[in-house]
Amino acid sequence: MDNQLLMAIIIFLAGIATLQYFRGRKLNLLLMQHYIRSVKDVVKPEDEIYTWLGGYIGFRAEYKINRDNLRKLEYTLTLLPRHSLLYFPISLLTSRHDKLYFVFKPFAQIKREAHLIQKGYYRLKPDIENADLLQREEIEISGKKYEALFEKRRDMEKLKSLIESMSTPRNIKHVALTPKTNVLYIQMKPEPETIEEDVRKMVEFINREIKESPFSQ
Repeated sequence: MDNQLLMAIIIFLAGIATLQYFRGRKLNLLLMQHYIRSVKDVVKPEDEIYTWLGGYIGFRAEYKINRDNLRKLEYTLTLLPRHSLLYFPISLLTSRHDKLYFVFKPFAQIKREAHLIQKGYYRLKPDIENADLLQREEIEISGKKYEALFEKRRDMEKLKSLIESMSTPRNIKHVALTPKTNVLYIQMKPEPETIEEDVRKMVEFINREIKESPFSQ
């Protein structure tokens, strides 16, 4: 290979990498703005704090709500590195998709532990305190199998109904109620078109189910 051809290849690849960087950066910034706006439109926070994660791969948000049964919401968005020609293909194999982690903190006290975890999603099982003391069962929701861990079956059934109410149930990877930290935790694959609808269903669940029964009794 002569030097001129080698130089042409290098320039071509550099051009592709530069184009990917600017297009990917723009898309990730638009996604971040969209998710922030969509969540805020539902929960209407009275105070908000953001921490950016490496510029274009996501952020962490903390909202004070103090309305109905919702005291606080924390959520983290991690995006695929669409701006990196090298790491984007690798991330499709490792991370697989964008991820959104919600931590809802209600006023009502959650009394019992319950988890629904999509089978095969985690490469390493999550560390769940006192997991050996919980009942275990495998259930199916919209064609996907979930491992259920719970103290009382009615808690598991309520979480199942929450997943079924989502716009795309299979996008919910892990949902949990943890009394030690008094939170509703939801990990999901977000979709821009339906995120506002899904967050609204989550807030309705907190105001209806956690406030009244069975988790706070």
